[in-house]
Amino acid sequence: MNSPVDAAQAPDGEASAGVAVVLGTRPEIIKFAPVVWECERRGVPVTIVHTGQHYSADLDEVFFEQLRLPVPAYNLGVGSKPHGEQTGEMLAGVERALLESRPGVVLVQGDTNSTLAGALAAAKLSIPVGHVEAGLRSFDRAMPEEVNRVVVDHLATYLFAPTAETATLLEREGLDPDAIVVTGNTVVDALNASADLAAAESTVLADLGLEPGEFYLLTAHRAENVDDADRFRALLEGVARVVAATGKEAIYPIHPRAAARLEAFGIDVPPGIRLVDPLPFLDFVRLESTAALAFTDSGGVQEETCILGTPCVTLRYTTERPETAHVGANVVAGLDPDDVVEAAELMLGKTPTWTSPFGDGDAAARILDALAPHLTPARAPRRRTA
Repeated sequence: MNSPVDAAQAPDGEASAGVAVVLGTRPEIIKFAPVVWECERRGVPVTIVHTGQHYSADLDEVFFEQLRLPVPAYNLGVGSKPHGEQTGEMLAGVERALLESRPGVVLVQGDTNSTLAGALAAAKLSIPVGHVEAGLRSFDRAMPEEVNRVVVDHLATYLFAPTAETATLLEREGLDPDAIVVTGNTVVDALNASADLAAAESTVLADLGLEPGEFYLLTAHRAENVDDADRFRALLEGVARVVAATGKEAIYPIHPRAAARLEAFGIDVPPGIRLVDPLPFLDFVRLESTAALAFTDSGGVQEETCILGTPCVTLRYTTERPETAHVGANVVAGLDPDDVVEAAELMLGKTPTWTSPFGDGDAAARILDALAPHLTPARAPRRRTA
């Protein structure tokens, strides 16, 4: 585990008081927004280092605008590349940014290549690393994200676990209990600030001709699903069978990478599954909160639908969010079309009586409280809200 902040001295001997946030994808932008807001509220300097892992306006710029976030101080523009090349370019770029900005603490979130590069760059510079959403495990090392999670947790100085269950998993791996803080998940903070705004301002239902409760939401983007033609076809077939049996349309905001795979594999999208462009944050939240059912291979969507009260079917064989299944908000169905249909029948019409396991919406404050010994307010407090 990295040593505390005494090593994070600027080259001239003066310790930095600020936070550097390393991010690169839509989920990281959303989940870091409450942390940035809390830094601003407390007057803690915050530097955003954007790797450019998501680089289209639909997956990037609009989220900064809707979440009222400052423009990143650094944008590395790495883009989409093979894992090793992408991570290597990020590592070099983040290191340069950290040497210039001299933060007291570096925060990373989740399990992306941006997360890994940010944590590794900071650790090699002896800057303390805080891992937001620490301790998630799918126990499937074939997933690149699982490798990233494990490595980052073992590099981190601060382990911000979203639930008691994830904290237990960290302790079982021999990590220092004193480094673990159960904070809840910052996505609750973000949704609490944004759900009412989405209902008031989003026009996505009217734009797509949808009525609340009369459609399904589909997301599929993971490499193990969309990079395999047979798995991608099976995933779509399972959802299409539910659509055909119930007469409800499935709306699929398709990731550019998944769209490219459809074309490369020559896959015809089944009737009743409507492809739409990636959506801004508020529009996507509105779809999540009003769908009759969500089908997804996204960990973030499993969390968000659980919080918003929408039943979910996970199109994978493992999940690093088992709490969603434990409370009855989610079923891990796999990809066999018969199993997808069975899971949908179980979840359709389910009353959302479950309690969200992801905290009370104060995760960002708990994170800043834990970091307080190393942070010094440097300007007048200013709060941004979504």
